[in-house]
Amino acid sequence: MSLAMMVSSSAAQQSTEKVLRPTTEQLDFFEKRIRPVLVQHCYQCHSQQAAKKDELRGGLLLDSRAGVLAGGESGLTLVAGNPAEGTLLSSLNYDFYEMPPSGKLPAEVIADFKVWIEMGAADPREGDVVKTTAIDIQAGKEFWAYRPIKVKDVPEHQGARTSIDAYIGSALKTAGLKPAKKASRQVLIRRLYYDLLGLPPTPEQIEAFVIDDGHEAYAKLVHELLKSPRFGERWGRHWLDVVRYAESVTLRGLIYDQAWRYRDYVIESFNDDVPLNEFIKQQISGDLLETDDYQQRRKNLIATAYLAMGNNNLEDQDKAKLRMDAVDEQLETIGRGLLGQTIGCARCHDHKFDPIPTKDYYALAGILKSTESIVNANVGRWVEEELPLPVEQLKASQKVREQLVILKSELAKLTKDSKVGAIGVEDVMGIVVDDADAVLTGTWKKSNSVKRFVGSGYQFASSGAADTTAIFEPSEELEGVYEVRFAYAYENNRPKQLSVEVWDADGSRVTVLNETTVPAVDGHFDSLGTYRFEKGMKPRVIVDTSKSSAGAVVIDAVQFLTKQQVANSAKVMSPENQNDPQAIAARVKELEAEVKELEKRVPKKEVYMTVREQKEIADTQVHIRGDVHNLGDDVPRGFLQVASYGASPVISQGESGRVELGNWITSDSNPLTSRVFANRVWGWLMGVGLVRTPDNFGVTGENPSHPELLDYLATQLKTNGWSTKQLIFEIVMSDAYQRVSSPTEALQNQDPENRLLGYMNRRRMDAESILDAMLQVSGKLDLTMGGPTIVSGTKNDYGYPHKGYRRAVYWPVFRNSLPEVFQVFDYPNPSVVVGQRDVSSTSPQALFMLNNSKVIEYCDLAAQRYLAMAELDDQTRFALISLAVLGREPTQRELEVSLAFVQQANSQQMRRQIWARVIQAVFASVDFRYIN
Repeated sequence: MSLAMMVSSSAAQQSTEKVLRPTTEQLDFFEKRIRPVLVQHCYQCHSQQAAKKDELRGGLLLDSRAGVLAGGESGLTLVAGNPAEGTLLSSLNYDFYEMPPSGKLPAEVIADFKVWIEMGAADPREGDVVKTTAIDIQAGKEFWAYRPIKVKDVPEHQGARTSIDAYIGSALKTAGLKPAKKASRQVLIRRLYYDLLGLPPTPEQIEAFVIDDGHEAYAKLVHELLKSPRFGERWGRHWLDVVRYAESVTLRGLIYDQAWRYRDYVIESFNDDVPLNEFIKQQISGDLLETDDYQQRRKNLIATAYLAMGNNNLEDQDKAKLRMDAVDEQLETIGRGLLGQTIGCARCHDHKFDPIPTKDYYALAGILKSTESIVNANVGRWVEEELPLPVEQLKASQKVREQLVILKSELAKLTKDSKVGAIGVEDVMGIVVDDADAVLTGTWKKSNSVKRFVGSGYQFASSGAADTTAIFEPSEELEGVYEVRFAYAYENNRPKQLSVEVWDADGSRVTVLNETTVPAVDGHFDSLGTYRFEKGMKPRVIVDTSKSSAGAVVIDAVQFLTKQQVANSAKVMSPENQNDPQAIAARVKELEAEVKELEKRVPKKEVYMTVREQKEIADTQVHIRGDVHNLGDDVPRGFLQVASYGASPVISQGESGRVELGNWITSDSNPLTSRVFANRVWGWLMGVGLVRTPDNFGVTGENPSHPELLDYLATQLKTNGWSTKQLIFEIVMSDAYQRVSSPTEALQNQDPENRLLGYMNRRRMDAESILDAMLQVSGKLDLTMGGPTIVSGTKNDYGYPHKGYRRAVYWPVFRNSLPEVFQVFDYPNPSVVVGQRDVSSTSPQALFMLNNSKVIEYCDLAAQRYLAMAELDDQTRFALISLAVLGREPTQRELEVSLAFVQQANSQQMRRQIWARVIQAVFASVDFRYIN
């Protein structure tokens, strides 16, 4: 943090009369006591010299009087003659900021600064202030990424079968180069299978494709692969890289036990080829999108986990900072993942390189700050909600719940002195307003320590506290006569007299409750009486702690019951049996049996990770230097100016703005979204994007190698209804995709990085494909789709025992505990957006393939599988294994060495062991791990 955070340009408002006419004594004090300290401790970051080296912090100069008075970015530095004003002295005292950051100055030095300010802050130094230049948005729009997408005529190029090849061929011709030849069919089928499905083709599939000499054989194969359910698993995993998908947080290894629903949603969406624009909108604002389709509603809700999976420090006790850190993480995910922009760099100041002013950051931040993604507590929690049921199932469930509520109400009355416990809001009859939905003022604290509450807990506040109230208002309109009941968790330290006020059509009425006693109705609720409500009015139940006797005032829930509901809940035992212990015990047993039977008929709750609208929707302010406790100007919610053309969506004051954000991101006029995704698809197929920094389309990123081709692909994406499959089909049908991965001598010499795309990039397989291929060859690959895969009862992710035979996409992604195969083979960091994985070649990878127990297990299983094919001789068997693992026939040398090794076996057991080692050697080869 810099001292520059402490100053503003309001110095002109100060009275500088004393500074203009300093006395000799004042100047002498400055020269001896103040200037040396500034030179030694401040000039390194706050001087013209620092500015020349681009090391000036916060726009503040402390090497001139003008600089001190002009200030920087974070508030008033000082007021001459008044040391209590400004932030200079408080920062030196380490009360506001900690300046200098290298260590607090001695007390006598700080005292000198106080005296200096009291004397009028005399300062004879000359010099100019730092001139700040506002970002020129219009000039910024001239950068290639922010220009509107305009497709020029496809260049004419002789021999080009597709538009893609015309663009690439034209660039090669200009460079005086010719492309490499087409790859063999064996190479192409292996390439397609891994690229589209993430699995190797079987020997039978390879053979069928190689011998099919039909003109449409290749296109037919592509169509078949795009229709495979394995496609969504492969391409869904690509998307999970971009959205930092994980099933835990680093803090305490807490488990996101419902994250799998989002994973399955993504896989299903890619299989269904959901248009990208709809796919994005569902993830940004699915909970706010209207639909009459029950299944679509569920998908929309589950999609919002996109915003909820951040790796936040839920233990941070500065809840304002935690909230803003979560917003920043979401903006980074949206910015890098969807727009290719490093938006987070504008949190503390205008972006240093890209045309993104700080106000644009906070315009977007206001949208996400109006969205709740963390429920505050000592250790915060993520938001979870219950998924809706089908209409018919919902109606049946409601009937069962109504019966349960009546039975439980009677049971509660009979056992209120001994069996009052925690009950769900859904188990309470009538209209219920929980304490979590009350409008609160003052300081209320959440608790669930006394296990007698409705919902997830209750809240309490000190009696007699001023301006501490709770107002309960039903969300739906009431008309007619209702009994109103109030719930509280009784205890000895509660007030014996608590006034609860109810407003109805006849005015207000106060009921005094004793919260030290068992609530009279059923152990949870006490009656406040009967009230009449009219259409159009707002019923209110008000608790004011200033109108209470001593004790901790507890609020839990308010219940509104119609006459019929009261009558139903009042059906208890006959008067003659109400005081008979045996009759009561028999009735309790009977009720418990009925409740148990009915509860079996209640559909199991399905919970999902999500976000929701904050209770208070509002714009936010600039956080000066990113500090949540140092606020600047208000900023209306909005979007990046540099990527906006035409009228931006108008944000409703009643909602966060996420709907409008989704619409803006996927707008046809937004120049970023389609370019970024088209580049991602190209990179996932070709090994590297046309823009080689797929998460950064800004000034510090790379320019596209073929800008016209990128714009063509972005346009094709939108023209074809934002279809991912159509874009993939067009790319893999090009000659550029079908070329060999070995360059000609001319290409190698003139274009060693393959920027001109004269040949295919040779690519190392990712961790998931390596695991899936070994499982497939072993014969144990479990192709079950979807569902939770974390072992039941797992409390945290530390030391998790990763195992099983499911596809790798279904293996739990834990931030503290990844499977070893993931760690060794460059699995992406699940806490950040990763558009292109690192690719390393290290000795641990070779050692893993030779020594890992799971690799050995898979090879043993594969040996059993291929030895069970008794009709095969060893030469045919090895050729089949080579096809299954490498996608090609073995070389003569590979065949000779392997057969010589196999022939050393002198028993069936040894034969199986040797074959297992032969298979392991094939898996350990470079040819297995690379796709040509």
